[in-house]
Amino acid sequence: MLPSANHDLARLLSVLHQSEERILAWQSALTASRALPPEHGGDGELAKAQWLETLLQSLAITDLKRFDAKDARVSSGLRPNLICRIPGQSPQTLWIFSHLDVVGPGDLSAWSHDPWSVHRQGDLIFGRGVEDNQQGMVSSLLLAHALMTQKITPRLTLGLVFMADEECGNRFGLSHILASAPQLFSEHDYYLVPDFGRPKAELIEVAEKATCWLKITTQGEQCHASTPQKGHNAFVAGSAIVLALSQELPKRFPESNPLFSPPYSTFVPSRHEANVQGINIVPGRNIFYLDCRILPEIPPQRVLEAVEELVQTISQNYGVTSRVTLEHEQRASAMDATHPHLKVLQEAVKAVYGLTPRIGGVGGGTVAALLRQRGLPAMVWACLLDTCHSPDEHASLTAIQNDSCVFAQILMQGHD
Repeated sequence: MLPSANHDLARLLSVLHQSEERILAWQSALTASRALPPEHGGDGELAKAQWLETLLQSLAITDLKRFDAKDARVSSGLRPNLICRIPGQSPQTLWIFSHLDVVGPGDLSAWSHDPWSVHRQGDLIFGRGVEDNQQGMVSSLLLAHALMTQKITPRLTLGLVFMADEECGNRFGLSHILASAPQLFSEHDYYLVPDFGRPKAELIEVAEKATCWLKITTQGEQCHASTPQKGHNAFVAGSAIVLALSQELPKRFPESNPLFSPPYSTFVPSRHEANVQGINIVPGRNIFYLDCRILPEIPPQRVLEAVEELVQTISQNYGVTSRVTLEHEQRASAMDATHPHLKVLQEAVKAVYGLTPRIGGVGGGTVAALLRQRGLPAMVWACLLDTCHSPDEHASLTAIQNDSCVFAQILMQGHD
C-alpha cells in the first residue's frame, strides 16, 4: 500500500476510535424510531429511513437512491429501501448491508429498561435493535461519516444498503431491490452482511441452512368443557402433533455437517396462536408454527412430505382435520470457502481484533442467502454478543467502533 494510503487509513482509524458519543446519539435516534414491521404490530420503517437519509444528506453524499416497495398494511403505503454510494479510486465496491426493521420487544416486564430508549452501562448499550441490526448499520455509517468529513477517497467505492422487511421474509426489502435494480451489483464486488457474529469476532459465516416456516392448523369441534365428549379438542390434537414432529423429525433426518453449529437440522415448534377466550370452552381450532432449519444436503421437500405424513396420521387418530401451510421458505446457500475476498476479510479482522476468524455455517438466515443465490460472494461477519430478539438486547460500544475499523481496512486495502 502506498504511503499516502497508509496515512489515510491511519486518519480513518483515529476518527473511528473517537466516535463513542456519535454512536450513542445515533443509536438513540434509531432505537426511538420503533421500526416494527406490520407482522409485529408496527407501522414499518419509514421514520428510520428518513432519519438516515437526512444524516447522509448532511454529509454531502449525493449518490442516494430509494427503492421503495408498496405495502398497504402500513400508513405510508410503502416500505423504504435506501442505497448510498461514496466513490472510490476503483468502481469495485464494498457493499455493506443492514436492515431497518426490528422485532417486537416481547414481554416488557423482562426488560430492565424501556426497550425503545437506549440505556448505557459501561461499554454496553441496551435497547431493541441496538445489536440487530443497528450495530452493523452504525458501524457502516461511522465509516461513511469519517470518509466525508476527512475528505478521503478510498481505494474501493463504498456502498451502503439499508433494507426493510428482513425480519419477516425480505419480500419488501432486498428481494425488491434485486428485482428493481439487479444491475447495481457485480460479481467482482465485495459483499458484507454484519448481521451475525460471535463475541470474539472469530467466525465468518459462508453458508446457511434452508429455512422453512410451517403453519399447522387443526380443526376439531368446539363444545362446552363440561361435556368434552360432544366435541373434538383441537388443542389436544395439536399438542400431539407438536410432540410427534419434535420427536420424529430429528430421527428421520439425522444427517450431520460439521460446518454448522449445531451440525444437524432443527425442527422447533415456536409461535402458538390464541384459541378460545373462555376456560370452559373446548377449542375447535388450533394453530401453531414450526421453524425448520435444514442442512443443505437434505431436500426441503422431503421434510415437508414427512411433516404432512405425521400431521395427517395424528389428526386421524384424534378425529380432527389438519392443514400444513408453507409460510416462508429460503433455500440453503453457500459461497466458495476459498474465495479470495474471504482472505481479505480475515486479514482485516486480524489487523483489528488480533485473530484470524474461521470459516463456518449457521442455521439462522440472513440476506446473504439472496445474494449467494445470484452468484454474489456474500460474507457474513461482525463482532456480536448474540442478544438479538432477547429482552435487554445489548451491544458493545467498542465492538461497534472496531467493526467499523475492519470495514475501513477492507475499503482502503481491498484487492481486485
